[in-house]
Amino acid sequence: MKKPGSFSPVLYDYLKRYQDDPTSRVFAPLAEAYRKAGLLDEAIEIARDGLAIHPHFVGGRVALARALFDKGLYQEVVDELTPIIADVPDNLVAQRLLGDSCLVLGRIAEALGSFKMLLYYNPSDPEVARMVRELESKAYENGALVLRSDMVSALHKQASFDPEPPAQSRDAWARKIERLQGLLLKVERYRSRVAAFRPA
Repeated sequence: MKKPGSFSPVLYDYLKRYQDDPTSRVFAPLAEAYRKAGLLDEAIEIARDGLAIHPHFVGGRVALARALFDKGLYQEVVDELTPIIADVPDNLVAQRLLGDSCLVLGRIAEALGSFKMLLYYNPSDPEVARMVRELESKAYENGALVLRSDMVSALHKQASFDPEPPAQSRDAWARKIERLQGLLLKVERYRSRVAAFRPA
C-alpha cells in the first residue's frame, strides 16, 4: 500500500473540497481518484455516501460501478448500471462496464446488447465491431439468441398435426412463412452492416 503523501495531488485536492462540503458532487471524482490510487474500499464508501445525498447523479453511479468492477463485484456493477443505461443509453462508459461485467458473469445475450449499443454510438470502433461479431456467434451457438423459435415451433406443430391444411390454414401458413423470411432478411442485412465494420 502506498505511504501517506505518495498519492496524486489531485486526490488531496478532491478530498479537501469534499471535506469542505460533504454534500457536493465532488464525491464522484474523489471516488475515481481513490480507485486509480488502488483504494477500492474507500472509493466504494465515498461513492455510496455521496449517492445517499445525490441518488440520481449518473456520474456518481458510474464512479461507484468502476470501483465495484475493479473489486470484482460484477453483479453489483450490473445492478448499478442496468437502470442507468435504460435512461441514458449513450453513456458509453456505463455501457462498456455493463457489457464487460455481463461477459464475466457469462450472460452473453446481455453483454451483446451493451456492445451493440456501443457499436451504434461509435460504428467506427473496430474492437467493438469484433466483439459484437464474436458475441453474436457465441450467442447463437449456445442458444442464448435464437431466431423467433416460437414461430418455428408453431410452424412445426401445425405441419405435424395438419399435413394437408384447408385453404384458410394454408393462407395463414403462407403468411407465417413470409414473416419468417422477412426476419431472416433483416438478420442478413444486419450481418452485412456489421461485416462492413470489419478491419481490413
